[in-house]
Amino acid sequence: MRILIAEDDSVLADWLTRSLRQSGYAVDHVASGLEADSALAAQSFDLLILDLGLPKLSGLEVLKRLRARPTTAMMPVLILTASDSVEERVKGLDLGADDYMAKPFALSELEARVRALNRRGTGGGHTVIQHGALHFDQVGRIAHLNGQMLELSAREMGLLEILLKRTGRLVSKEQLVDHLCEWGEEVSNNAIEVYVHRLRKKIESGGLRITTVRGLGYCLERHQAASQAGASQAGADA
Repeated sequence: MRILIAEDDSVLADWLTRSLRQSGYAVDHVASGLEADSALAAQSFDLLILDLGLPKLSGLEVLKRLRARPTTAMMPVLILTASDSVEERVKGLDLGADDYMAKPFALSELEARVRALNRRGTGGGHTVIQHGALHFDQVGRIAHLNGQMLELSAREMGLLEILLKRTGRLVSKEQLVDHLCEWGEEVSNNAIEVYVHRLRKKIESGGLRITTVRGLGYCLERHQAASQAGASQAGADA
């Protein structure tokens, strides 16, 4: 999951960025409304944490432009503000904010709201994603296969989450880079192939596999279903 934080308080932004990265998220930060608007127009994010009191362009204007842009119209937005006035809160919600937090706030509550918005943004209301013998806990950031905990790196965990949320659909290398990596990270296509290979080896014992469609991307599917499809295709070709 890739998060953009638009916050001009450098201390708060640094605290949020470090904390969310420790939870396994890819996090980028901008300090003005114009930077936020430019980043949202050019890059792909899964969630925006938006301070209303941004310089150069207000948080409300950033939100208004985001909702008017087809590529970001459905992006979950969590508003942060130093003001807890009802009027300001109503404005933000009317413009399309999904959640609202007044400063100061507890980090644990913000992280819980981030997880909830992530689930809502992908159409899921459950904290645990089940796929065959695989169980992925989005809250605890833990995966179990056949009842045994999988030892995954942060990058492998992020890759697994992306594929699970798009089960049966192709995910390109470019999409994986967009959702896994922050600004300035140099991640090659070969590196993505290595991450996929490592994850593939760790889940294949559970009857699951990640298939590669050359030139298009990767797809997580049930190994049994894939085998049946392969056998059917072989019979049709015979």
